[in-house]
Amino acid sequence: MGTASTKSHSHKKNKRSAQAASRTKTSTPVATPESRVPELSERGWTIASLSILVVAAVLRLYHLSLVPFHHDEGVNGNFLVRLVRDGFYHYDPSNYHGPTLYYFSAVIAWILRLFFGEAAQNTYGLNTSTVRLVPALFGLATVWIVLLLRRQLGTMGSLSAAALLAVSPGAIYLSRYFIHETLFVFFTLGVVVAALKYYEDGHPVYVVLAAASAALLFATKETIIINVPVLVLALASTWLYQWIRNHFFNQSKSSRTTDRGDSLRERIESSVHRLGGPTWLVVMGVVALLVFVGVSVLFYSSFFTNFPKGVYDSLKTFAIWTKTGRQAHVHPPFKYLEWLRLQEGFLLLLAVMGALITLWRPKNSFTLFAAFWAFGTLAAYSLVPYKTPWLVLNFIVPLALVAGSVFQKLSERGTKLSSGAIVVILTLAISVSSYQAIDLNFFNYDNDQKTVDAIVIGDDFKVQYAKAQYYVYVYAHTHREMLALVDEINRIAKITGEGNRLGVTIVSPDYWPLPWYLRDYSRVGYHGRLAASSEPIVIAGEGQVAEVQAMFGDRYRKIDSGFDPAGSYRLRPGVSLLVYQREDVVESAGPRR
Repeated sequence: MGTASTKSHSHKKNKRSAQAASRTKTSTPVATPESRVPELSERGWTIASLSILVVAAVLRLYHLSLVPFHHDEGVNGNFLVRLVRDGFYHYDPSNYHGPTLYYFSAVIAWILRLFFGEAAQNTYGLNTSTVRLVPALFGLATVWIVLLLRRQLGTMGSLSAAALLAVSPGAIYLSRYFIHETLFVFFTLGVVVAALKYYEDGHPVYVVLAAASAALLFATKETIIINVPVLVLALASTWLYQWIRNHFFNQSKSSRTTDRGDSLRERIESSVHRLGGPTWLVVMGVVALLVFVGVSVLFYSSFFTNFPKGVYDSLKTFAIWTKTGRQAHVHPPFKYLEWLRLQEGFLLLLAVMGALITLWRPKNSFTLFAAFWAFGTLAAYSLVPYKTPWLVLNFIVPLALVAGSVFQKLSERGTKLSSGAIVVILTLAISVSSYQAIDLNFFNYDNDQKTVDAIVIGDDFKVQYAKAQYYVYVYAHTHREMLALVDEINRIAKITGEGNRLGVTIVSPDYWPLPWYLRDYSRVGYHGRLAASSEPIVIAGEGQVAEVQAMFGDRYRKIDSGFDPAGSYRLRPGVSLLVYQREDVVESAGPRR
């Protein structure tokens, strides 16, 4: 026999379940003569969802090794190599982001090593494709999560949002990058969706998922200090906006004289009661806090091998990166809008339309929240002087949600004109974005030369026409010529019989991501300045020609790359490398093919 307290809790739980079931029934769009909503069948929904996921998967997973590693990917890869081979990783707050990227990526290498033995460390576990697989899968999972928002966005809204995200040039480009951003955005969306599911369903598992997502978000990147406050402000803005509309625009004059504070208080009390009451919510809060702290400590302490220093450093980083945010990669306030317009134009336009429609006639609380989230994040990041194209991914996901609401609104009109508008606009948006995505990700992935006329707003807010780089995501990216340099080193190593014992001296001050591509060579020295060497290969910067000739004389001969008159290999904008071979190696290696 249950006690009074257990009966009370059971009663509350049953009541929550009944209310959740009621919300599920009333929230799901139903085709009725009054609403004229053309509802898609479950089979149609499944086919459409799978089609979107297949397209998203192909664009994110095909030929992951095509694009050369970016400078930052090389640094991240260096951490991963040490973690996989030596089992060592300690978080460094002064230079790098959180540990989740390395541990999730290491899992793949460790699994492959388990099945294929120690040789898998180099052959199967650590290569460009397997390393980039983790962010690519997180990017794909983000599209999948958007499809889970069918109840909130509507059938056409969620499908449209997922489709726009699936073919977004930036979302694809950054999903094929071994950096933290794709994981960070996935966990941000995970916090939102888990919290939403808990509010609707009241099941404790969603509290755990929300807390775990928040902890992984914290353990991924320090820009959580921007995203979380924006989410809180977006939620508060949603409640405030709805309260203002309900009490000043949607009610008669007589109803406005009622006690509005009671109405708001009753609404809060109703939500608290529906979720189990104050005591139960306190319990859930404690559980959430324990999960958040536990997961955060686990990652930042490197699974207790760097405890408590790693945990302390996870807090110390905010002071360091606050300073960095004012000094590095400084751009004018409207730079993100310029970048979005150039390569995410349709998405931005549809999101603006969706936000205006939502503010005028909110479909539900979530679409209003998504609008505040999307443009709130854009505004917050625009206020920070530090701006890089990969941060745009923080806006792309919520912008896609808001853009999807436009098509849901059109579908609810249920007329031939609105149906035709959906087909035309969505087809045009997806076609243009797909073309840009394929062009960027598989052909011009290192093109930093193409410019277009654009409206530019400077630090002084002065509007002017100027040239802007078209491929905005190609930001200080490694050029494909660098892969030819690596191929040449591999060729010499093979022909001379030295293999990965071939000695290489790198005197150029700029050399990343070469350490990733030369990770299996045991005799590589990274000096960053001119240094004496007798190794078979010397790699110098284009500005070090005179110094190299003075130090090495005729003992070394420059290899002509065949790419430019200077015979150099372009590493990235403004940085070119020269490769020198020792004379006896030139004879044994023979001419380049």
